[in-house]
Amino acid sequence: MADPSSYRPKPGQIPDSPGVYRFRDEHRRVIYVGKAKSLRQRLANYFQDLASLHPRTRTMVTTAASVEWTVVSTEVEALQLEYSWIKEYDPRFNVKYRDDKSYPYLAVTMNEEFPRVQVMRGHKKKGVRYFGPYGHAWAIRDTVDLLLRVFPVRTCSAGVFKNATRTGRPCLLGYIGKCSAPCVGRIPAEEHRELAEEFCEFMAGRTGTYLRRLEHQMMEAAEEMEYERAARLRDDIEALKKAMEKNAVVLADATDADLIAVAEDELEAAVQIFHVRGGRVRGQRGWVTDKVEEVTTGALVEHALQQLYGEETGDAVPKEVLVPALPEPVEPVQEWLTGRRGSNVSLRIPQRGDKKALMETVQRNALQALALHKTKRASDLTTRSRALEEIADALDLDSAPLRIECYDISHLQGDDVVASMVVFEDGLQRKGEYRRFQIKGFAGQDDVRSMHEVITRRFRRYLADKERTGEWVEDDAETTLTAAGTFPGTGTGIEDGTDTGTRTSTGTSTENGTDAEPGTEPGTEPDTETGSVNGFKDEDGRPKKFAYPPQLVVVDGGRPQVAAAKRALDELGIDDIAVCGLAKRLEEVWLPEDDDPVVLPRSSEGLYLLQRVRDEAHRFAITYQRTKRAKRFRSGPLDEVPGLGETRKQALIKHFGSVKKLRSATIEQIQEVPGIGRKTAETIAAALAQAAPAAPAVNTATGEIMDDREDEAPETTADASGEPVPAGAPDDRRGQER
Repeated sequence: MADPSSYRPKPGQIPDSPGVYRFRDEHRRVIYVGKAKSLRQRLANYFQDLASLHPRTRTMVTTAASVEWTVVSTEVEALQLEYSWIKEYDPRFNVKYRDDKSYPYLAVTMNEEFPRVQVMRGHKKKGVRYFGPYGHAWAIRDTVDLLLRVFPVRTCSAGVFKNATRTGRPCLLGYIGKCSAPCVGRIPAEEHRELAEEFCEFMAGRTGTYLRRLEHQMMEAAEEMEYERAARLRDDIEALKKAMEKNAVVLADATDADLIAVAEDELEAAVQIFHVRGGRVRGQRGWVTDKVEEVTTGALVEHALQQLYGEETGDAVPKEVLVPALPEPVEPVQEWLTGRRGSNVSLRIPQRGDKKALMETVQRNALQALALHKTKRASDLTTRSRALEEIADALDLDSAPLRIECYDISHLQGDDVVASMVVFEDGLQRKGEYRRFQIKGFAGQDDVRSMHEVITRRFRRYLADKERTGEWVEDDAETTLTAAGTFPGTGTGIEDGTDTGTRTSTGTSTENGTDAEPGTEPGTEPDTETGSVNGFKDEDGRPKKFAYPPQLVVVDGGRPQVAAAKRALDELGIDDIAVCGLAKRLEEVWLPEDDDPVVLPRSSEGLYLLQRVRDEAHRFAITYQRTKRAKRFRSGPLDEVPGLGETRKQALIKHFGSVKKLRSATIEQIQEVPGIGRKTAETIAAALAQAAPAAPAVNTATGEIMDDREDEAPETTADASGEPVPAGAPDDRRGQER
């Protein structure tokens, strides 16, 4: 716990102008971001007598180790910069609204040749029209089902659309009149786009004009005695009215507005938002946050506005925003909203009439959401706290281990040896902190030696960062860090990737937006473990890969693995991190110095948490190992050709039919493939001439050798789970794969 006076700026250092300030902890991690009209007056409030500060503010300033600020010209710039830094650094003491789910939107892909109506979640894409959000996906599908009768827009996926185009037969919706079937040319692209635009107009709330037009057409058809057409128009009108009834009119004059209500107590706050378009409630969403600082209702509203409209522009920001309390001051926020929309935005508190009545409804929803959240949260917090306390008692720790790291080794009969590191903070997964390693110090199967290498590499990076920032001051630090750049037998210690949503050590993103499952490219660009700042993101407060130490290291294994981990920490001079191991067979907890394991009761919440941590490390490790194995099996001689990408490799195989035929082709024949020049053709021919021919395919069920089969990869087969295995490998891999 730091003394705020130790890092308090000297008098006169802080400018008396608008700006944004950041508090950092001892690891240089940003823990709080704030803005101020006057930096001098605002920061002075944090350095009062600790007894006079709010308890949460007191916790923040004693956790911090430094403060810095950036001067801006106006309060609007300060608001924009504050929002950007909160999104970038994710400070632990800032108000952060936790969305309890990913809300679905009704989306129309106007960026495609044939726009498609579908349900979408997640980040919004450019060129797509969104309506919502909705509370449930089925509500969107019910509405779309009614509207397709009048607006038969495409709803099928790209695969179904291409298949229908190829076969010349539309899908079922095309036969029953709920799709105009542009896939088979029943309607040209221009007319289909007009249908999609009419659909968007109707969903945007401009329903009156369209209904009146349909009614006029119905009357004309009846007068001309086209009764069947008139009946179809009548049914269309009824379908549209039924869809409109799902969203009753709540505000007159086709008002476009968002209503925001806040329910709060001393510890938490819930925010509810109603999206009203064309006078009807088109969507609803809600957030919950911990009040980690002393904050007013107006400040909560300001944070909600930042989160709600920070990524939005144009019509996504309504003309009117109704709130229970105004931010202080309100002018910069209103100016910021106007800039996001591109025209004037009214930010105010409703005083009377329908808008005040609807705000009371939104407020009741916020109160109910807060009550429901507290009911759920009480159980979760109690259970996690009890689990951490039980672990601390069982392992004789000074305090509950708020950050736990677990390591596991995975391989298949000694091949593709990899390791995983998973992180749990406050008993919850932190997937953004996950890391994975390739074992490069030696070849073969040795779990104990692998564990020693991984622990050494992980904490060497931690010590290197501390040395770089001047935090590591022990006398033998230089000796400890002499090998920081290399690992024996490897040349470099490589951190080989991260879990979902994080970035690899070199700053490149993982390819998938999901957790790293089989088939994900692991991203193995090397990043040496020296004191270079490449993996540390100098002075910006972002997660620095290995910069933050855990209170407890858990290894998947028994006494030998625990001893290896402890020996690695001792060699690095680290003595303030506890180590334990969890053996699978009897779920025993092993400590480094004890001859006998610690046996926790089977009903123990602490044991259950350790099992969750261990199982997650095993899942993450074996996923990475299978990904590497599958990639190795799929590799072939064309992969060795420099500059030859996946598209041109596929073009070559498609043109020649197999690698065998490509190998026998002349340079002139290879040049016939689109995109292949003479120099590339010569390189391909040379690479194939040097590579050994692929082994013949073997059917492991019958023993048959399939000589005619040609692949661009060494021959593999698949087991019952669909995982590739080498020809001749045992069918039952139980006991072989870790």
